[in-house]
Formats: sequence, C-alpha cells, structure tokens
Amino acid sequence: MEVGGLPVELWQLILSYLRLPDLGRCSLVCRAWYELVLSLDKTRWRQLCLGCLEHRHPNWPNQPGVEPRSWREAFKQHYLASKTWTKNTQDLESSNCLSLFRRRKGRRRLCVGAGGEFGSLRAALAAASPYDRLVLLPGVHEEQGEVLLKVPVEVVGQGKLGDVALLASIDQHCPTARLCNMVFMPARFTSVLYKTTSGYVQFDNCNFENGQLQIHAPGTCQVKFCTFSQSSIHLRSMALCVLENCEFTGSENASVTVEGCPSSDRNWACKHLAVLAKSCAASMQEPDPAGCPMAKQDDWGESLLGPVRTCEIVVGEERSSFLSAVGAQALLGSAQEDTEFRESLRAAKEEEYPALDSNSSDSDLRSDGEEDAQAAHKLPYRAHSLSHTLADVTHSKLQSNRLHALQRDLKLKSLQQELQQDKEAQSLANSLQGCIIRECLFRDGKGGIFIYSRGQAKLEGSIFRDLTYAVRCIQNSKVIMLRNDIHHCKASGIFLRLSAGGLIADNNIHSNCEAGVDIRKGANPLVLCNKIHSGLRSGIVVVGNGKGIIRSNQIYGNKEAGIYILYNGNPAVSGNHIFQGLAAGIAVNENGRGQITGNVICENQWGGADIRHGGDPILRNNLISCGYSDGVVVGERGKGLIEGNTIYGNKGCGVWMMSSSLPHLINNQISHNSIYGVAVFCRKDDAGDYPPGQGGSENFQEEREGAGGENDPDTEEEYPAARRPISVALVELNSINHNGAAGLHVKSSEALNIIANVIHANRDGGVVVLQSSQLTRIANNSISCNSRGGVLVEAECQVEVRGNGIYDNSSHGIVSKGEGVITENDIIGNHRCGLQLHQAADMKVTKNRIQSFRDYGIALFDEAKGVVQENLIFQGRSKKSILRPVSNAEDCIIQNNVLLTFKKRFDTECMLINPPARPHIEGGAPGSCTAAGGQRVSSITTRVNGGCHNHGSIFCTIL
Repeated sequence: MEVGGLPVELWQLILSYLRLPDLGRCSLVCRAWYELVLSLDKTRWRQLCLGCLEHRHPNWPNQPGVEPRSWREAFKQHYLASKTWTKNTQDLESSNCLSLFRRRKGRRRLCVGAGGEFGSLRAALAAASPYDRLVLLPGVHEEQGEVLLKVPVEVVGQGKLGDVALLASIDQHCPTARLCNMVFMPARFTSVLYKTTSGYVQFDNCNFENGQLQIHAPGTCQVKFCTFSQSSIHLRSMALCVLENCEFTGSENASVTVEGCPSSDRNWACKHLAVLAKSCAASMQEPDPAGCPMAKQDDWGESLLGPVRTCEIVVGEERSSFLSAVGAQALLGSAQEDTEFRESLRAAKEEEYPALDSNSSDSDLRSDGEEDAQAAHKLPYRAHSLSHTLADVTHSKLQSNRLHALQRDLKLKSLQQELQQDKEAQSLANSLQGCIIRECLFRDGKGGIFIYSRGQAKLEGSIFRDLTYAVRCIQNSKVIMLRNDIHHCKASGIFLRLSAGGLIADNNIHSNCEAGVDIRKGANPLVLCNKIHSGLRSGIVVVGNGKGIIRSNQIYGNKEAGIYILYNGNPAVSGNHIFQGLAAGIAVNENGRGQITGNVICENQWGGADIRHGGDPILRNNLISCGYSDGVVVGERGKGLIEGNTIYGNKGCGVWMMSSSLPHLINNQISHNSIYGVAVFCRKDDAGDYPPGQGGSENFQEEREGAGGENDPDTEEEYPAARRPISVALVELNSINHNGAAGLHVKSSEALNIIANVIHANRDGGVVVLQSSQLTRIANNSISCNSRGGVLVEAECQVEVRGNGIYDNSSHGIVSKGEGVITENDIIGNHRCGLQLHQAADMKVTKNRIQSFRDYGIALFDEAKGVVQENLIFQGRSKKSILRPVSNAEDCIIQNNVLLTFKKRFDTECMLINPPARPHIEGGAPGSCTAAGGQRVSSITTRVNGGCHNHGSIFCTIL
C-alpha cells in the first residue's frame, strides 16, 4: 500500500503498535516506509527504549530529564552493546559467510527459584549449556559457597530491578558471560561479589551493594546502567574495559581502582569494546547545549560568582575593548555574540579606570604665549636611542592598536584548536587503553577513581561531586579526563603525584575545598581548556618538583591564588585567562619556578602575579590588568625574570618590589596604573602581610622537607640559556608611563639598578628616591613629561644619575638632597630649574647639558656642597644660569662650567649633536623593537661588571 494513501499522522499511529521485528521489516519495504519508521523517534522508538527492563534512560544517571538526540539511535546502541558477550566466535575471518548457513543450537531458557525448574543458581549452572539464558524469578537467591561459572551463560532477573536479589560470590572461569537486572549482595563469607581473571563479563542494569568486583587481566568487562552502593570495582592490568552510565555512591575508599600497566595479553572482547568505545566517543563529540550541565550551572558565572563585572579602558580619545575580552569573553566565549552582553560592556563604568591623556603632562601648564617664546629656545632631543619607544607611548592610537593586537594574540583557544596544534595531546585524547569510564556519576563517598602503579584510565562526561577527592593518580600512572564535572570535593578535585601524567581537558572543576588540580612530586600532566573556578583554596597547585603544561584554561573566582607554585614546582603556564580571584592570579613561593607566558591575568583582588620567598619564575608576555591591587608583587627574597609583559590599569602599583628581592624587570609596558608604575619598598614581610592563600598556612610538609636539597636537575635544563644571574635588582628597558603617581618610587635598603627605561607622563615625578642606604644607579633612561620633576633624591640617599635624558617635566629636572654623582645627563626643557641641590646634599655634578626655559639651570640652596664643574648650560628665556649661596662657598666647588647663548633658531638645532641627545644605548634602541601583530621582540641585555662603571653603561644587545 502506498504511503501517500493515508495521512502521515495516521500511519504513525498505526505503526506505533508494532513490535521491534515488525518495525524492522517495514523499514525494508522502500525509502518512503524507511523514512516513516524513522519519524517515530519521539513516539514508538522512545517507548521501546524506555520499556526495556535491561536498560535505563540513555542519559541516566547524570541527565535523566534530557532527551537524547535520537531515541532510535540510543536503542540501537543499547541493543548492540547487550550482544557483545555473544561475539566470541572462533570462526576464521575468511569463512565468515559460512555463519549464514551454520545451524545454530537453540538457546534454552532455564528458570531458577520458587516455581522454576531449578531451586538454586548452582544447580541451574550445572545443567546449563553454552549461551543458555538463566532467568532468576523474583525473590532472594542465596548461595552458601563460591559459585564457579564454567560455561558462557546469560543470567537475568525477572521483573523490575530490585525484584531479584542474589547473595553470592561468583568466580568466572569461562570466556564470556552476561548478568542483568539483579541486585548483588555479598555472601556471608566474603565481600567479593564477582571476579574473573581471564574471561569477559557484561553487567547491564544491576545494583551492587556493600561488595566488590575484581577483574584481572587478561579478563575484561563492560558495565552499563549499574548502581554501586558502598561498592567498588578493582581493575588490574586492564588492556581495555568500559564502564558507562553507572552511579557510585557512599564508597568508603575509591569507587574504581585501576592498578598496573595495561596488559599486552588482550582478551577476545577488546576489539569489540574498542569499536563500541569509538562509536560512543563520536556521539559525545558535540554535546547538546541544552543538556550541558556545565552551561546550566554557571552560565556567565552568575550563579557562582554573582554578576561578572566588565570594564573598558580609554587610551587618549579612543576606547579599547581588550579588557572586555579579559573580564567577560574569558568567562565563556560562546556568549560573546549575546546582545545583552554587548550592552553590559558599553554600560561599564569609566570612572573605575579613568582615561589618561597620553600628552596631558606636556602642555597643561603652558599658555599660547609661552609656547611661542619657548619655541625660539627649544632644543631638539627626540632623536635619542629610546625615541621609538617614547613615540609609541605618546600616541594614543599606537597604544590602542597595540592593545587590540594583544587582545587578538591572547584570545583563548578551544580544545579543538589545541588538539590540532599539539600532537601529543591529540594522541592522548584519541587513545583507547586501560579503563574507559563514560557518563558516570560519583557522589557522596570518599574517593572517585584511584589509579596507581602505571595504570591507565580515560574519563569522559562524568560527574564527581561531594567526595573527598574525585581522581587520584600516582606512581607513573596516566589519566585522560575529558568533559567531566568535578565539584564540592572535601580535598582536591584531581590529585597527581609520583610522576603521574596524562591529559586533563575541557572539564568544569569548581567549588572544591582544596585545589581544583593538585600536581606534585614529579607529576607532569597536560591541563588544557578547563574551567577551574569558585574553589575555596587555589585553582591549580604545583608543588614539590611537580611540572605540567597548563594551557588555555579559564581560572576564576577562586578564594586563593588561581595558580600556586611552590617548593621547586616548575610548570609551563601559557595562554590561560586567570581572573576575578579573591587573592593573587599566580603566586610563586618557596623556591617555586615555572615559565608563565602569554596569559591574561586580570581583576584579581591581590597581585596579578605574586612572587616571594625564593620564587624564581619566568614571567613573560602576559597581560596583567585591572587588578584591585598591584599588577606584579615581588615580595621578600622573590626573584625571577619579568619580561615583555603589559601591566595595565591596576588599582595599585604596576610592579611592587621589596628591596630584599632580586628580580630582573625588562621590556615591560607598565602604564595607566592608579599608583606607582614601579615601587620598591624596604619593609619586612611577616605572616600578617600575606593575602589569603599566599601565606604560611598551607600544609606542604612533605614538599618542604623534600625541597631542602638541590633542585631537580631536569628542571635546570628547562631554563633558557639567556637567563643570567644578577646580584642587584635590575629594572631595564621598560616603558613606564601614564601611571597615577611617580613612575618609579624607591624606598630601599638594598642596591638597585634602573637602566634604559622610558619613564613618561606619570602623574607625579619620573623617579622618586626617598630612601637608598645603598647605591641606586639611574642610568641611560628617558625621563620626560612627568607631572612633577624628573628625578627627586631625598636626604641620606646614595645615587648615581648617569647618561639620562630628562626632558619637559612639569617641575625641576633633578632635585637632590642626598649624596652621589650626577654626570653626563641631558636635562633639557623642564618647566623649572634644571638641577637643584638642597639641604646637606653632597653631589658631584659634572659633564651635564642643562637648559631651563624659565628658571636657573643649576640652583644650590641651604648647606648643599659638592662639585659642580664642566657642565654645559644653555641659556633660557630668563637668562639665569647658576644660583649659588654665599654661605657655603668653601664647601661647594663650582668651576669650568660653560654658559651657551644663541640668537638664531638654527643654532639650537646643533646643540645636542656631539654627542647626540641622551640616553645612548649601544646597538640601537632595543626597548623599541616591535614585531608585526603587536608582539614585542624581547631584548636581552648583558651588563658588564655587574653594573654601570665609570665610563657609563655598556650593553650587549641580542635581538
């Protein structure tokens, strides 16, 4: 009969009464009938799938309320999986066609129990033939001794799950078996419910209570739609086994234990399990957004974090959206197209991060008449060695373009992109070896999965909640975790130690009482594209020679540091978005190391990066912005190479350093921070100074003891050869501009070198030295257009100011009340005196070129003393040169200074040519090198003899 003879709805009603074999026959009539049968997906196929007592809802136990994409496909997968146990045929592949003509012996159905043919399971097994079906009638079946399973059979409970209870211990000695629809309870003499050492066993829709399954290689198993109540599975040397859609509750130890290296002696079922696992993996590749538990639980983080605050940064007249990508796009990129999200960005409060005009300090204090008068006396100085860097920071459009390029380069990568670029990660993600655990629920117990002694496990789409720990992987074992949800654990979510490894990717790890991921004692996993958030401690902890590659993760809203590295931990941390933490973004403490590159670190309550107590990381090319405190904190005895970072818009300082620390700060962009660009203080840390999670409250006693010796020799090789030891804290080749207070604030008890920086347009002085009991060297810097003076040196400070260009600052060029040397500087165009010496200043001022438009070139006050000689003073409009007090003529030697006047504008163009305008950096302008796409080219400088010597600084620049 033609399909078109009746309405489709009527055909669907008729076909909904057919049994499965009849539906199969109808689908073979023609294509129209085939499509008609397929259209019954949400009616008849759904009824067949849910009506089968051997199966449960396809998305049980994690999402029983979410329908599968296709009920027919789900039913097909259930049916094929239930037949795996019968596929152990010994026929040769070349004669497979003979199976069509082979007469099969009919399978018998043997009933066990009251009213059945056999009174006990043991009696039925003694009479059973291979592949017979043993049906346990409703009731409790108890076996007094161990039951040996010697022939392949299928044991099925009749009725609903729970109607049949089996109290027995079964030892399988046959190649294959299947058990279905029963409640297993332990016999009185042992807690082992079932064990096999050679065969394949399949459990479907069973409950296991207060017992244990033991599967040893070359035996294997498939467990599906089963519940384990205070029960566990112990798997030893599994080549391949599959656990799907199971629920584990109330375990006293680990619910699943995987022990031993996968055996090379493979069971006959392994090839069938591999095919089944691949087909299931394909169906999981594109999860249904409507059914994704992660998307529901923390959509934009609001249910866990409250509304996510976003911000915009203004550079000059132009608005840059790169911080929007940091504070919001980093949360969930998929919502970037959401109209409501875009509206929230436009409504962000500008007053939280005020706009700073890049040239605000240049001209605010000048009238039009003064501009014209000064033009006649102005000396050109823009062609010095750092002029290219200066040009970048004085043009808001260039800054905006650079920030847009930075936003593009630091965009969070998807897991697919990571797997395409990383063949090792791709190989791990596609591997099928050991124990495969899919779509399972582990809850309300002590442990989830324990893998040890070179065991291997792969976990996909499972939920771990309210456990002591979710996954524990140790002793050279390997775990692969994809798309799991791990939350509310009483300790760490994932714990790796003793050279464990594997792949942890695309998981949602949140609300755990300890670290989301804990890596220690030589463990070296790949941690990619996870969301690790809302933890009560740190997001990721790397301790005690732990390593690992931590890449493209979103780490946010944790109570302590987003990533915490200590006791010789040495991970590679790159491409992560670490934001909205309640402590530091990344903390490196207690001799921790690590290569921290290309991360976005923003909106954290404490420092974006916090380095203390021997921490010695490489912090390179990161965006550290919009923090509620300082951008980078280098605390007591902190070290490290801090290179090529953009430190922007933080409410504290750009970089906060203790004088007892020994960092190398090079080639960073430090701008638009609310207080100082770089601040150096000498106060001592104590326990009360630590932000939460950065102090001594962590319990790492084992790692503390193990870290007392030498560092791991393997980690030494990972440090680039370009790193050089330094004996004095070094700040060089940085651009420090548009900060809310002084560009560089020094209150130090240790020596400090400030070399070849561009310090421009800060809201206070350029360099302010308030305390310096040891020598502070300020050499070859460009210090310009700051809202107050260029350099201020307070009383009792020791400084060497050499080879700097100090231009167009809104107050004096240099004011000194301390001791030291001021030599070979260009102090030009400052709005007040070029150089002032006050109080008990004792300075040697030689070979400087000085011009002040409206005031003295050099002014000496109070009891100032020293030597002022061989300076070249250009006469300004005021025609003032040197002011000296009469009272201290004997203590202050002023001689051989040259006063230069000019009448023609042409004269001024020759004034700073021989030598040219300072600063002078041999080898060009390394600090200004910028590659295409906004990527900075790092410059590596080598100082001679540990610092500036009498002939100036010598740099060997390697581009």
